[in-house]
Amino acid sequence: MKKRIFDLIIVLSLLPVLLPILILIYILVRVNLGKPVFYSSQRPGLDCKPFKMFKFRTMTNTQDEFGSLLPDKERTTNFGNFLRMSSLDELPETWNVIKGEMSLVGPRPLLMEYIELYDKKQIKRHSVLPGITGLAQINGRNSISWEKKFKYDLLYVKNQSLTLDIKILFLTIYKVIKKDGIYSNDEAIVTKFTGNKNKN
Repeated sequence: MKKRIFDLIIVLSLLPVLLPILILIYILVRVNLGKPVFYSSQRPGLDCKPFKMFKFRTMTNTQDEFGSLLPDKERTTNFGNFLRMSSLDELPETWNVIKGEMSLVGPRPLLMEYIELYDKKQIKRHSVLPGITGLAQINGRNSISWEKKFKYDLLYVKNQSLTLDIKILFLTIYKVIKKDGIYSNDEAIVTKFTGNKNKN
């Protein structure tokens, strides 16, 4: 309950600042990338319950001659890269926080298809609300392995507290300003998780 109140106080107090930024990015995405402005994806939340997560779209809808979308790298623009590297594409997730589907801090909500690939320890990352940022994001983000990401997620689950949340939020701002760990090997999209050979 304290964590929920903390999230709402932070988000609602920042609304006067966030709203103009959200409106500006909405207009820029509409002009640079067209419709739809928002990208939504079903993700697993607390106890693996699915919810719809919102982000600003960062890719074009360019298709090949057969009507299929081109590979992600070919649809990513400089403007889209800027949104990703600045983490501005994730600002709409504050709506998920207000709705109680996400927290400001927690393990990042990954893909639904990953649930069946987790081992008995990794699935515990869903025993708390997913977050906009988390322990893994301030310790390498996209530049570290899946194994390390899950290690940090479980470490957060075990040691979560408001003090830790505040520390992670401040370090997240620092990391975003430094553009630290945004991409791994200059790839626009993180390599997919394929599971573990030993799921015990």
